[in-house]
Amino acid sequence: MRRFVGAAAAAGTVGAVPAQRAGASARARGHEAGPVRDLRGPGVRGPRRLRFAEGDIVVVSGLPGGGKSTLIKRAAAEGGAEGGAVDSQDTRERWERRMPGALPYAVYRPLVRVAHYWGLWRQLRSGRSVVVHDCGTQSWVRGLLAAAARRRGRALHLLLLDTSPEEALSGQAARGRGVSAYAFARHRGAVGRLLSEAEAGRPPAGCASATLLDRRSASAVTRIAFHP
Repeated sequence: MRRFVGAAAAAGTVGAVPAQRAGASARARGHEAGPVRDLRGPGVRGPRRLRFAEGDIVVVSGLPGGGKSTLIKRAAAEGGAEGGAVDSQDTRERWERRMPGALPYAVYRPLVRVAHYWGLWRQLRSGRSVVVHDCGTQSWVRGLLAAAARRRGRALHLLLLDTSPEEALSGQAARGRGVSAYAFARHRGAVGRLLSEAEAGRPPAGCASATLLDRRSASAVTRIAFHP
């Protein structure tokens, strides 16, 4: 059973500033005061805008098909985040358009990975704010992002999409692309561990904050913004 660690964010804008655990007064004001914000549940009115400090890094994790790319394209790329967005799905789609349709993805997947991480490195090197798509299974990626944030005196924040396996599989079917049962099981294990940490009231290692979203609250987010 999910344990809600914070209050619903009813305000139109929510900032990510670590503080003490939310209390009754914070709930009455309609926003979360702690480092873990739980915006899941039918009674939660999710924020339209998630705000972070300029130069910070935001990593979006969740199951394949859970809506990570959809959120990034709507709220970070098209929504105009004051920085950049690095989405591995975009990199894959660009390579797919260049390759013969009969060529299996597995053949050129290593090239897609190299292109994705090269683009990520360039974005991190620029020092700008960035929103990053993370599958959740590669903990070293979050370690790299946390180290990059620390080097420039900024913070790493986690947006974790908590969708059911059925919702994620439906999302994969809708986009016409799925993952193997083995890979999906690995994703479920990795995301489950991240959820367990956040639901215990602490962000995963290296993260200054964690925000838990379900499909309903994620669909309400129109912009991921960075401000001085």
